[in-house]
Amino acid sequence: MTDTIFALSSGAPPSGVAVVRVSGSGVRFVLETTIGYVPPPRRAVLRSISGGDQLIDRGLVLFFPGPGSFTGEDVTEFHLHGGRAVLSAFLAYLGGLPGLRLAEAGEFTRRAFDNERLDLTEAEGLADLIAAETDAQRRQALRLAGGAFRQKAEEWRRHIIDLRAHAEADLDFSDEEDVPADVSSGVLPAIDNLRAEIGRELAAAERGERIRDGLEVVVLGPPNAGKSSLVNALAERDIAIVTDIPGTTRDLLEVRLDLDGYAVTLVDTAGLRDGGDAIEAEGMRRGRARAADADMVLWLDESGALPPDEVLALEATVLRVRTKADLSPGAGGGGISVSIHDRASIDGLLRRLSEEAAGRLGGEAPLVSRVRQRQCLERAFRALSDAGVRNLPTEVVADHLRRAGDALGRLTGRIDVEEVLGAIFSTFCIGK
Repeated sequence: MTDTIFALSSGAPPSGVAVVRVSGSGVRFVLETTIGYVPPPRRAVLRSISGGDQLIDRGLVLFFPGPGSFTGEDVTEFHLHGGRAVLSAFLAYLGGLPGLRLAEAGEFTRRAFDNERLDLTEAEGLADLIAAETDAQRRQALRLAGGAFRQKAEEWRRHIIDLRAHAEADLDFSDEEDVPADVSSGVLPAIDNLRAEIGRELAAAERGERIRDGLEVVVLGPPNAGKSSLVNALAERDIAIVTDIPGTTRDLLEVRLDLDGYAVTLVDTAGLRDGGDAIEAEGMRRGRARAADADMVLWLDESGALPPDEVLALEATVLRVRTKADLSPGAGGGGISVSIHDRASIDGLLRRLSEEAAGRLGGEAPLVSRVRQRQCLERAFRALSDAGVRNLPTEVVADHLRRAGDALGRLTGRIDVEEVLGAIFSTFCIGK
């Protein structure tokens, strides 16, 4: 962190405005070199921006002195015109200054974490906010980035520290007059309450992960049932090749949909049938494997007949869809009838999928959105479960409480998180 780092923090050029961010101990030197002085904190000034003897651009400049900046260091932002030539000249000039280098992916946020401007859950929420594709993802990410999980985890951790203090007081100072007798008897009910509260968050964890990753809907059916045509119609663009030749689709094709604010991945698969060559057989195997892990399966058939037993046995919700309804409008069979030539029927299927997504993912956004977060809470929950066993020696209760507190410390990044930092911050774009 001795280097001063810089990067383009806005979108790729060309653009109306481009923001170049600089952070580190050399920020004041950069400002004096490029605009001739250090402007007042947090006040935008319009200045000519130079690189040596060359005028590069004229734009807004802001200065954020540390520690009250995003990274906790001195930070400056240059709001330039977003042309490629302007950016190229300015970035090249910054790169030639002593002590400056281009930032790595996520390095600004990593410095904010190292300087305790945010914790790991807030950093993960910020990454999710940048990557959010739907309104539900945005709301959940904003809650994390705003510190909701950090505040709750710190509340739990302080409670555990208090419980440890009571238990250890019972252990170490039981002969003192001002220490109540049998302090641990009051600790155990509090442990049960805390474990129940964490358990409620864990119960909602799968929903939080699904909001972030999206529901998965796999399209299954026999060859020429209209799977690829329906996927194209739902996506409103050509995703899959459509022909009358059985076995046209041989691999998995995916498309992301935003259904009333919820992310859904729609997966087209090879038609299920007996026979076919080795490539088609592999495609069917992959389709079956994907359906086994899906949230929902659309079984497509022209007749609307029941799916085969292997499909009915899936854990996913199976929705029967009778395709090509325009060719046999009065035909029987169950499920939803659709035709790619009838937009109303396609919209009806989309509403059904939206209802499924809202039923699974609706409500207040959970705190947990990632596997790492869930695993930390699971470790804390198990440690509290161990601590809550009756008739344990007080020193054993205290040790289990220590493990629970350590798990929450790893959740927020207070302790022992070096092995996950690279994985988290590498997911950020350059300039964030």
